[in-house]
Amino acid sequence: MNPADVGLPTGQIRPAAVTIDLHRGHLDPDVATMALTPERSRAVIEANVQLLDAVRSRDVPVVHVVTRYRNVAEIAMNPFWRSVADTDASRTNVMRHNLDGSPGLELMPGLYSDGYDHIVDTKKRYDCFVATDLEFLLRSLNVNLLLLTGVNTNSCVLATTIQASVRDFSCIVVSDCVDTVDGEELHEAALQCVDRAFGNVADTSDVLAFLDENLST
Repeated sequence: MNPADVGLPTGQIRPAAVTIDLHRGHLDPDVATMALTPERSRAVIEANVQLLDAVRSRDVPVVHVVTRYRNVAEIAMNPFWRSVADTDASRTNVMRHNLDGSPGLELMPGLYSDGYDHIVDTKKRYDCFVATDLEFLLRSLNVNLLLLTGVNTNSCVLATTIQASVRDFSCIVVSDCVDTVDGEELHEAALQCVDRAFGNVADTSDVLAFLDENLST
């Protein structure tokens, strides 16, 4: 990757890592209401730990966005979610997902650095910008490039990347740091959609090489 790939001038790249729903509600099989398989959960957690440790060492801000609902009524406002609740859909447990006070709200161990990272925990829909102060936080940090990670690739990650793009942030989805409960085919399709129309897709090693080349200028 080079500065032209992200559409920003050399010397003016100001990144932040934004993780999406890397919480126990997706990644801890003991409590998850929409769970990745244990193997895929371990892989995405390990990849994110590696990325986040590396970007912190380069003074890149880290923001964790977490879904939290006050009650079932906030979830049930969405007609599609009402239609798939308690069916054979991958989101069958949607009415029980990340309710206030549930263990699913907790970030997975190893991902959060107290005193360094930021948390936005008012997310209620796939798009991390809706009804949250995420954009305000990013603008206050003077960020223009988002390194996006998390779950699910084809819903929250995709929707957030689209919205970041239309808000004129440059975006890189970190391919080994995202995954989905909906399977490999939709995971890959979402990455292709991002790559074609909304931003870049690169793995951790390429992202870090890009940062090392462009943050030192």
